[in-house]
Amino acid sequence: MSFFSIAAILVGLSALFGFINHRFLHLPHTIGLVVIALVTSLAIIGFDLISPNVRIGETVIGVLRQIDFNETLMRGMLSFMLFAGALHADFSAFRTGRLTIGVMACLGTMISTFAIGGAMWFLAGLFGLDLPFIWALVFGALISPTDPVAVLSLFKTVQVPDTLQAKMAGESLFNDGVGVVVFTVVVAIALSGGGVGAGETGGHGGSMGALDIVWLFAKEAGGGAALGLVAGYIGYRAMHGIDEPSLEVLITLALVMVTYALALALHMSGPLAMVVAGLFIGNRGVKYAMSEKTRADVLTFWTLVDEILNSVLFLLIGLEVLVVAAGISHIWIALAAIPVTLLARALSVTIPIAILSRRETFTKGAVPVLIWGGLRGGIAVALALSLPDNEYKAPILSITYGVVLFSIIVQGLTVKPLVERMVR
Repeated sequence: MSFFSIAAILVGLSALFGFINHRFLHLPHTIGLVVIALVTSLAIIGFDLISPNVRIGETVIGVLRQIDFNETLMRGMLSFMLFAGALHADFSAFRTGRLTIGVMACLGTMISTFAIGGAMWFLAGLFGLDLPFIWALVFGALISPTDPVAVLSLFKTVQVPDTLQAKMAGESLFNDGVGVVVFTVVVAIALSGGGVGAGETGGHGGSMGALDIVWLFAKEAGGGAALGLVAGYIGYRAMHGIDEPSLEVLITLALVMVTYALALALHMSGPLAMVVAGLFIGNRGVKYAMSEKTRADVLTFWTLVDEILNSVLFLLIGLEVLVVAAGISHIWIALAAIPVTLLARALSVTIPIAILSRRETFTKGAVPVLIWGGLRGGIAVALALSLPDNEYKAPILSITYGVVLFSIIVQGLTVKPLVERMVR
């Protein structure tokens, strides 16, 4: 099946399911797409059990397997969605809460990674699953970061005070980049010491020393941020000297694609590059390099790109249950992982806030909203799918998918009443 045919199916289903949700379910758009796609997937599985000769599930799975979820999201869609999210962010609000954002994105992610890794290693033993500590830590690294796509889509339906929204958005945008870097480092350590083939994630011939880990982290994180800053400045200077709306939209599009491709080629963090470039263009570029007409065209274009890609992504999350269904034997440990990730999220929020509360004041109800509103999404699934094929990939993928579904559907649908009760 051609790329165009697959794209036509995904966009067509996104439009159809979006229409059904709008007319009948009235759920938030992205959550509605996940719910309808999930119900459709379960219905296909059920139909195949009743009438196995029809093989509808086999046909649908065949189409889904032609879509490399990790490649599609991490090396394509994510660059556009992160840039669009950062482009619309208020940099002045980010700057005001930069200490909180930085500490929660870095320290909070590390706390959560080790808390989840330790707890899941213990639980795996109780459930009779042979999961080494380093691979439990891999799961902790991929599930710890809050997903900026899921969190930013949440703000379209839930009104959160501006200061709290800035901190949640900033944390999700930056801890995504930090989390991917931590995941890359932990997987590299697992592969270097576990005797497992390198696969797509990369590998190292021998064991990694402390200096190797520091260098890998600095290159990924620091290099990605620097690349995004340089690219953002080049794009800003290019747009500053002209006033041609269609060309300036094209410049921003080229900026995203070229910068992300460079980040991948140079083994730097593409997500961090996109966030930094988006913040630069969305604030300095919009303010000083664009006319009113250009500003409206650029922001409208990226809003539409973000909405379309969001719809396709959340549709895919719901349909991926057909691919992940083979790991149904891990359902109990997946259910146990849900409270583990929530407790780890609580630690990753309360510890940094306890440290920072002497210097900063926080909105009433900030702690419970930050904990419950820290949604996981497609990035965690994509990272799990990127793992090399070994005996640990299937359970990690199943557990990840269970946590993500709970996060998007249950947490996503209950954040609004929580905010109304705790904040207002």
